[in-house]
Amino acid sequence: MHQSAVHLTECPRDAMQGLHDFVPTHHKIAYLNLLLQVGFDTLDFGSFVSPKAIPQMRDTAKVLDQLELTTTKLLAIVANVKGVEAAVSHQAIDYLGFPFSISETFQQRNTNASIAQSLNTVEEMLNLCDRHHKTAVVYLSMAFGNPYGDEWNAEIVEKWANELVKRGVKILSLADTTGVASPDKIRAIFAQFQQHYSTTALGVHLHSTPHTRLEKLEAAYAAGCRRFDSALKGFGGCPMAADELTGNMATEELISFLANQGVHPKLNFDKLQEALAYSSNIFPR
Repeated sequence: MHQSAVHLTECPRDAMQGLHDFVPTHHKIAYLNLLLQVGFDTLDFGSFVSPKAIPQMRDTAKVLDQLELTTTKLLAIVANVKGVEAAVSHQAIDYLGFPFSISETFQQRNTNASIAQSLNTVEEMLNLCDRHHKTAVVYLSMAFGNPYGDEWNAEIVEKWANELVKRGVKILSLADTTGVASPDKIRAIFAQFQQHYSTTALGVHLHSTPHTRLEKLEAAYAAGCRRFDSALKGFGGCPMAADELTGNMATEELISFLANQGVHPKLNFDKLQEALAYSSNIFPR
């Protein structure tokens, strides 16, 4: 199967943002430049958010200036209109990602705004993306359940997805922000979305403990998912997740899983090994 059969987004931003110690800018640049040479479809490289909220990402603009661009597209996360305006001013950025939670509690915690305010932000983002030839990616956070006691069911997930798609969102990533998804929920919700949103590109951004990663990948793939977010060695995940073992899908496990399905993304595996080796400069052992 050829490369377009899957779309791989490598997420060093997600992997780094929760680290306690600031990663020196030169290490970020070197690591990201290695990842750009691997050949992922997209690199979630940084974010334009409040430095008070996410101090680790305060050097995103500086890092961006030093990136050696390849065919890999760059994605930056934004949390409000100010962040959108900053991101669209950079020609090198292709995608703007916005975390839209169906949990009122988490949306307030994550973006300091209500769901209603966040819908307005999405509308502004779509307008600005159109004007600046960028593409919006919306992460439907808490798509598979939430640990905050807010009401959750598949109908609520679909209600908010409808609102986003209606406004013109073309790429929707179902996010399991705190790692609560079960394979059954992933299968059921993704399959349902496949039926209802045939003109929307659908993906998953799953967080997991190491021992449940594979079953979640299998469930998403079986339901028809071909867009996956991951991070080398499974680093990162949501800083607010209750379990410190809950991280990203591990890229090397995802690649191995895809190979078992007969899917072989065209990647530079020498550069992948270099990036894996370099990651020890970024992440505590």
